[in-house]
Amino acid sequence: MRKALTPARLTRSARVITKTLLIAIATLTFFFTSDLALPQSAAAYPFWAQQTYPETPREPTGRIVCANCHLAAKPAEVEVPQSVLPDTVFKAVVKIPYDTSVQQVGADGSKVGLNVGAVLMLPEGFKIAPEDRIPEELKQEVGDVYFQPYKEGQDNVLLVGPIPGEQYQEIVFPVLSPDPASDKNIHFGKYAVHLGANRGRGQVYPTGEKSNNTVYTASATGTITKIAKEEDEYGSVKYQVSIQTDSGETVVDTIPAGPELIVSEGQAVKNGDALTNNPNVGGFGQDDTEIVLQDPNRVKWMIAFVCLVMLAQIMLILKKKQVEKVQAAEMNF
Repeated sequence: MRKALTPARLTRSARVITKTLLIAIATLTFFFTSDLALPQSAAAYPFWAQQTYPETPREPTGRIVCANCHLAAKPAEVEVPQSVLPDTVFKAVVKIPYDTSVQQVGADGSKVGLNVGAVLMLPEGFKIAPEDRIPEELKQEVGDVYFQPYKEGQDNVLLVGPIPGEQYQEIVFPVLSPDPASDKNIHFGKYAVHLGANRGRGQVYPTGEKSNNTVYTASATGTITKIAKEEDEYGSVKYQVSIQTDSGETVVDTIPAGPELIVSEGQAVKNGDALTNNPNVGGFGQDDTEIVLQDPNRVKWMIAFVCLVMLAQIMLILKKKQVEKVQAAEMNF
Protein backbone atom coordinates (compact mmCIF):
# COMPACT_ATOMS: atom_id res chain seq x y z
CA MET A 1 0.00 0.00 0.00
CA ARG A 2 1.49 3.35 -1.07
CA LYS A 3 2.09 5.95 1.58
CA ALA A 4 0.48 9.35 1.16
CA LEU A 5 2.73 12.34 0.53
CA THR A 6 2.73 14.40 3.70
CA PRO A 7 3.72 18.10 3.85
CA ALA A 8 6.95 17.14 5.68
CA ARG A 9 7.88 14.65 2.97
CA LEU A 10 7.16 17.23 0.23
CA THR A 11 9.37 19.75 2.04
CA ARG A 12 12.28 17.29 2.18
CA SER A 13 11.92 16.48 -1.53
CA ALA A 14 11.91 20.18 -2.39
CA ARG A 15 15.09 20.68 -0.35
CA VAL A 16 16.87 17.83 -2.16
CA ILE A 17 15.90 19.20 -5.58
CA THR A 18 16.96 22.73 -4.60
CA LYS A 19 20.30 21.49 -3.29
CA THR A 20 20.96 19.51 -6.49
CA LEU A 21 20.19 22.55 -8.66
CA LEU A 22 22.48 24.76 -6.58
CA ILE A 23 25.35 22.26 -6.91
CA ALA A 24 24.85 22.07 -10.69
CA ILE A 25 24.77 25.86 -11.03
CA ALA A 26 27.89 26.23 -8.86
CA THR A 27 29.75 23.60 -10.93
CA LEU A 28 28.92 25.27 -14.25
CA THR A 29 29.85 28.67 -12.85
CA PHE A 30 33.22 27.33 -11.66
CA PHE A 31 34.12 25.86 -15.05
CA PHE A 32 33.11 28.95 -17.03
CA THR A 33 34.89 31.27 -14.61
CA SER A 34 38.09 29.20 -14.63
CA ASP A 35 38.16 29.20 -18.45
CA LEU A 36 37.90 33.01 -18.48
CA ALA A 37 40.27 33.68 -15.59
CA LEU A 38 42.85 31.01 -16.47
CA PRO A 39 42.69 30.41 -20.23
CA GLN A 40 44.43 27.30 -21.50
CA SER A 41 47.36 28.18 -23.67
CA ALA A 42 49.98 26.25 -25.60
CA ALA A 43 53.57 26.23 -24.48
CA ALA A 44 56.57 27.84 -26.10
CA TYR A 45 58.86 24.80 -26.06
CA PRO A 46 58.10 21.11 -26.67
CA PHE A 47 58.25 20.06 -23.00
CA TRP A 48 55.88 22.88 -22.03
CA ALA A 49 53.29 21.46 -24.39
CA GLN A 50 53.02 18.48 -22.06
CA GLN A 51 51.41 20.72 -19.43
CA THR A 52 48.58 21.97 -21.61
CA TYR A 53 48.19 19.01 -23.99
CA PRO A 54 49.09 15.96 -21.87
CA GLU A 55 47.59 13.29 -24.14
CA THR A 56 49.03 14.13 -27.56
CA PRO A 57 50.80 17.07 -29.20
CA ARG A 58 48.81 16.64 -32.42
CA GLU A 59 45.37 18.21 -32.62
CA PRO A 60 42.50 16.56 -34.56
CA THR A 61 43.12 19.09 -37.36
CA GLY A 62 46.66 17.75 -37.77
CA ARG A 63 48.34 20.79 -36.30
CA ILE A 64 51.13 20.31 -33.74
CA VAL A 65 50.27 22.37 -30.64
CA CYS A 66 53.62 24.22 -30.63
CA ALA A 67 52.18 26.33 -33.47
CA ASN A 68 49.86 28.00 -30.95
CA CYS A 69 52.80 29.92 -29.46
CA HIS A 70 55.43 29.92 -32.20
CA LEU A 71 53.41 32.10 -34.53
CA ALA A 72 55.83 32.53 -37.44
CA ALA A 73 55.99 29.82 -40.11
CA LYS A 74 59.40 28.34 -40.90
CA PRO A 75 60.46 25.22 -42.85
CA ALA A 76 61.13 21.88 -41.18
CA GLU A 77 61.88 18.46 -42.63
CA VAL A 78 62.06 14.86 -41.47
CA GLU A 79 63.83 12.09 -43.40
CA VAL A 80 63.23 8.39 -42.72
CA PRO A 81 63.90 5.26 -44.80
CA GLN A 82 61.21 4.28 -47.28
CA SER A 83 60.91 0.92 -45.50
CA VAL A 84 62.52 -0.89 -42.57
CA LEU A 85 62.63 -4.47 -41.37
CA PRO A 86 61.36 -5.56 -37.92
CA ASP A 87 63.65 -5.15 -34.90
CA THR A 88 66.06 -2.95 -36.86
CA VAL A 89 67.85 0.24 -35.82
CA PHE A 90 67.64 3.09 -38.31
CA LYS A 91 67.97 6.87 -38.16
CA ALA A 92 65.35 9.56 -38.56
CA VAL A 93 66.90 12.91 -39.44
CA VAL A 94 65.11 16.13 -38.46
CA LYS A 95 66.26 19.31 -40.22
CA ILE A 96 65.59 22.73 -38.65
CA PRO A 97 67.31 25.28 -40.92
CA TYR A 98 67.74 28.97 -40.09
CA ASP A 99 70.23 31.79 -40.56
CA THR A 100 72.81 31.30 -37.80
CA SER A 101 73.97 34.91 -38.13
CA VAL A 102 70.75 36.23 -36.54
CA GLN A 103 70.14 36.51 -32.80
CA GLN A 104 66.91 36.44 -30.85
CA VAL A 105 65.71 38.50 -27.91
CA GLY A 106 66.40 36.76 -24.60
CA ALA A 107 64.07 36.82 -21.60
CA ASP A 108 66.09 39.71 -20.14
CA GLY A 109 66.04 41.67 -23.41
CA SER A 110 69.61 40.87 -24.44
CA LYS A 111 70.59 39.35 -27.78
CA VAL A 112 71.30 35.61 -27.63
CA GLY A 113 71.59 32.69 -30.03
CA LEU A 114 68.56 30.69 -31.11
CA ASN A 115 67.60 27.39 -29.52
CA VAL A 116 65.76 24.62 -31.34
CA GLY A 117 63.30 21.96 -30.27
CA ALA A 118 61.27 19.21 -31.92
CA VAL A 119 58.36 16.82 -31.42
CA LEU A 120 58.64 13.62 -33.48
CA MET A 121 55.58 11.36 -33.64
CA LEU A 122 56.59 7.88 -34.80
CA PRO A 123 54.17 4.99 -35.49
CA GLU A 124 53.08 2.92 -32.51
CA GLY A 125 55.74 0.46 -31.42
CA PHE A 126 58.67 2.49 -32.73
CA LYS A 127 60.98 3.95 -30.07
CA ILE A 128 64.48 5.24 -29.36
CA ALA A 129 66.96 2.38 -29.70
CA PRO A 130 68.68 1.10 -26.54
CA GLU A 131 72.27 2.19 -26.07
CA ASP A 132 73.67 -1.29 -26.76
CA ARG A 133 71.82 -1.53 -30.09
CA ILE A 134 73.10 1.74 -31.57
CA PRO A 135 76.17 1.37 -33.86
CA GLU A 136 79.20 3.50 -32.99
CA GLU A 137 78.94 5.47 -36.22
CA LEU A 138 75.32 6.35 -35.47
CA LYS A 139 76.22 7.33 -31.89
CA GLN A 140 78.61 9.94 -33.25
CA GLU A 141 75.85 11.39 -35.43
CA VAL A 142 73.42 11.53 -32.50
CA GLY A 143 75.88 13.32 -30.20
CA ASP A 144 74.77 14.35 -26.72
CA VAL A 145 71.11 14.92 -27.59
CA TYR A 146 68.70 13.78 -24.87
CA PHE A 147 65.39 12.25 -26.00
CA GLN A 148 62.38 11.95 -23.74
CA PRO A 149 58.89 10.49 -24.32
CA TYR A 150 55.96 12.87 -24.52
CA LYS A 151 54.18 10.97 -21.75
CA GLU A 152 54.82 7.88 -19.70
CA GLY A 153 54.18 4.73 -21.68
CA GLN A 154 54.19 6.58 -25.03
CA ASP A 155 57.71 5.88 -26.28
CA ASN A 156 56.85 6.55 -29.92
CA VAL A 157 56.25 10.31 -29.35
CA LEU A 158 59.61 11.95 -28.67
CA LEU A 159 60.70 15.38 -27.45
CA VAL A 160 64.00 17.16 -27.95
CA GLY A 161 65.02 20.61 -26.75
CA PRO A 162 65.65 23.30 -26.18
CA ILE A 163 69.20 22.76 -27.46
CA PRO A 164 71.65 25.15 -29.17
CA GLY A 165 70.57 25.70 -32.74
CA GLU A 166 74.05 26.43 -34.06
CA GLN A 167 75.08 22.84 -33.25
CA TYR A 168 71.83 21.03 -33.96
CA GLN A 169 70.21 22.26 -37.15
CA GLU A 170 70.07 18.54 -37.90
CA ILE A 171 68.94 16.19 -35.13
CA VAL A 172 69.46 12.45 -35.61
CA PHE A 173 67.03 10.09 -33.85
CA PRO A 174 68.26 6.47 -33.46
CA VAL A 175 65.00 4.54 -33.83
CA LEU A 176 64.26 0.87 -33.20
CA SER A 177 61.48 -0.68 -35.28
CA PRO A 178 59.02 -3.08 -33.60
CA ASP A 179 58.72 -6.79 -34.29
CA PRO A 180 55.20 -8.10 -35.02
CA ALA A 181 56.39 -11.60 -34.12
CA SER A 182 56.83 -10.55 -30.48
CA ASP A 183 54.02 -7.98 -30.28
CA LYS A 184 50.64 -8.99 -31.71
CA ASN A 185 49.43 -5.38 -31.65
CA ILE A 186 51.97 -4.46 -34.34
CA HIS A 187 51.29 -5.19 -37.99
CA PHE A 188 53.26 -4.88 -41.20
CA GLY A 189 52.24 -1.99 -43.42
CA LYS A 190 52.60 1.72 -44.14
CA TYR A 191 52.50 4.27 -41.31
CA ALA A 192 52.58 8.06 -40.97
CA VAL A 193 55.35 10.04 -39.26
CA HIS A 194 54.68 13.59 -38.01
CA LEU A 195 57.18 16.30 -37.10
CA GLY A 196 56.85 19.64 -35.36
CA ALA A 197 60.03 21.72 -35.06
CA ASN A 198 60.67 25.22 -33.72
CA ARG A 199 63.61 27.56 -33.60
CA GLY A 200 63.78 30.53 -31.27
CA ARG A 201 61.53 31.55 -28.39
CA GLY A 202 57.76 31.61 -28.64
CA GLN A 203 55.53 34.67 -28.64
CA VAL A 204 53.28 33.37 -25.85
CA TYR A 205 54.13 31.93 -22.43
CA PRO A 206 52.33 28.86 -20.96
CA THR A 207 50.34 31.27 -18.77
CA GLY A 208 48.84 32.89 -21.86
CA GLU A 209 50.86 36.09 -21.48
CA LYS A 210 52.92 37.61 -24.27
CA SER A 211 56.65 37.07 -24.19
CA ASN A 212 59.04 39.90 -25.01
CA ASN A 213 59.67 38.23 -28.39
CA THR A 214 56.61 39.65 -30.12
CA VAL A 215 54.99 42.88 -31.32
CA TYR A 216 53.30 45.02 -28.68
CA THR A 217 50.30 47.07 -29.80
CA ALA A 218 48.30 50.00 -28.46
CA SER A 219 45.37 48.97 -26.27
CA ALA A 220 43.43 52.20 -26.92
CA THR A 221 42.96 54.94 -29.51
CA GLY A 222 44.39 58.33 -28.61
CA THR A 223 47.58 60.34 -28.29
CA ILE A 224 50.81 59.23 -26.64
CA THR A 225 51.38 61.74 -23.86
CA LYS A 226 54.36 60.14 -22.10
CA ILE A 227 56.93 57.40 -22.55
CA ALA A 228 58.54 56.53 -19.23
CA LYS A 229 61.76 54.52 -19.23
CA GLU A 230 62.42 52.14 -16.34
CA GLU A 231 65.41 49.96 -15.50
CA ASP A 232 65.33 46.91 -13.25
CA GLU A 233 68.07 45.55 -10.99
CA TYR A 234 69.55 43.51 -13.83
CA GLY A 235 69.88 46.52 -16.13
CA SER A 236 66.98 45.57 -18.41
CA VAL A 237 65.00 48.53 -19.73
CA LYS A 238 61.23 48.55 -20.13
CA TYR A 239 58.83 51.32 -21.11
CA GLN A 240 55.52 52.65 -19.84
CA VAL A 241 53.61 54.17 -22.76
CA SER A 242 50.74 56.47 -21.64
CA ILE A 243 47.93 56.96 -24.16
CA GLN A 244 45.29 59.63 -23.56
CA THR A 245 41.96 58.77 -25.17
CA ASP A 246 39.43 61.25 -26.57
CA SER A 247 37.39 60.89 -23.39
CA GLY A 248 40.35 62.07 -21.30
CA GLU A 249 41.15 58.67 -19.83
CA THR A 250 44.81 57.62 -19.66
CA VAL A 251 45.75 54.07 -20.60
CA VAL A 252 49.25 52.77 -19.83
CA ASP A 253 50.82 50.01 -21.94
CA THR A 254 53.90 48.26 -20.52
CA ILE A 255 56.60 47.28 -23.01
CA PRO A 256 59.13 44.75 -21.62
CA ALA A 257 62.83 44.78 -22.39
CA GLY A 258 63.59 43.49 -25.87
CA PRO A 259 61.24 44.98 -28.49
CA GLU A 260 62.27 48.40 -29.84
CA LEU A 261 59.81 51.29 -29.65
CA ILE A 262 58.73 52.74 -33.02
CA VAL A 263 56.50 55.50 -31.60
CA SER A 264 57.19 58.81 -29.86
CA GLU A 265 55.45 61.24 -27.54
CA GLY A 266 52.71 63.30 -29.17
CA GLN A 267 52.02 60.64 -31.80
CA ALA A 268 48.41 59.63 -32.46
CA VAL A 269 47.74 55.89 -32.44
CA LYS A 270 44.74 53.66 -32.95
CA ASN A 271 43.75 50.58 -30.98
CA GLY A 272 45.88 47.71 -32.34
CA ASP A 273 48.62 49.87 -33.88
CA ALA A 274 52.14 48.54 -33.35
CA LEU A 275 54.12 50.29 -30.63
CA THR A 276 57.26 48.18 -31.22
CA ASN A 277 59.05 46.35 -33.96
CA ASN A 278 58.77 42.59 -34.36
CA PRO A 279 61.91 41.09 -32.76
CA ASN A 280 61.02 37.49 -33.62
CA VAL A 281 63.51 35.79 -35.94
CA GLY A 282 62.42 32.19 -35.26
CA GLY A 283 59.33 30.20 -36.02
CA PHE A 284 57.67 26.81 -36.23
CA GLY A 285 57.34 24.24 -39.00
CA GLN A 286 55.66 20.87 -39.59
CA ASP A 287 56.34 17.98 -41.90
CA ASP A 288 54.71 14.61 -42.55
CA THR A 289 56.10 11.52 -44.20
CA GLU A 290 55.51 7.77 -44.34
CA ILE A 291 57.46 4.65 -43.48
CA VAL A 292 56.78 0.99 -44.30
CA LEU A 293 57.33 -1.77 -41.76
CA GLN A 294 58.32 -4.45 -44.25
CA ASP A 295 57.75 -8.19 -43.80
CA PRO A 296 61.06 -9.95 -44.62
CA ASN A 297 59.15 -12.97 -45.94
CA ARG A 298 57.51 -10.74 -48.55
CA VAL A 299 60.94 -9.58 -49.65
CA LYS A 300 62.14 -13.18 -49.94
CA TRP A 301 59.11 -14.20 -51.97
CA MET A 302 59.54 -11.14 -54.20
CA ILE A 303 63.17 -12.07 -54.86
CA ALA A 304 62.11 -15.64 -55.60
CA PHE A 305 59.43 -14.40 -58.00
CA VAL A 306 61.89 -12.13 -59.81
CA CYS A 307 64.36 -14.99 -60.12
CA LEU A 308 61.62 -17.25 -61.47
CA VAL A 309 60.61 -14.67 -64.09
CA MET A 310 64.23 -14.19 -65.14
CA LEU A 311 64.70 -17.96 -65.42
CA ALA A 312 61.54 -18.24 -67.53
CA GLN A 313 62.78 -15.46 -69.82
CA ILE A 314 66.14 -17.20 -70.23
CA MET A 315 64.44 -20.54 -71.00
CA LEU A 316 62.25 -18.89 -73.61
CA ILE A 317 65.29 -17.34 -75.28
CA LEU A 318 67.14 -20.68 -75.27
CA LYS A 319 64.09 -22.41 -76.71
CA LYS A 320 63.82 -19.78 -79.41
CA LYS A 321 67.48 -20.30 -80.35
CA GLN A 322 66.91 -24.06 -80.49
CA VAL A 323 63.94 -23.64 -82.85
CA GLU A 324 65.95 -21.31 -85.06
CA LYS A 325 68.75 -23.89 -85.34
CA VAL A 326 66.27 -26.63 -86.29
CA GLN A 327 64.71 -24.42 -88.93
CA ALA A 328 68.11 -23.52 -90.37
CA ALA A 329 69.06 -27.21 -90.53
CA GLU A 330 65.82 -28.11 -92.36
CA MET A 331 66.45 -25.35 -94.92
CA ASN A 332 69.97 -26.58 -95.59
CA PHE A 333 68.67 -30.15 -96.05
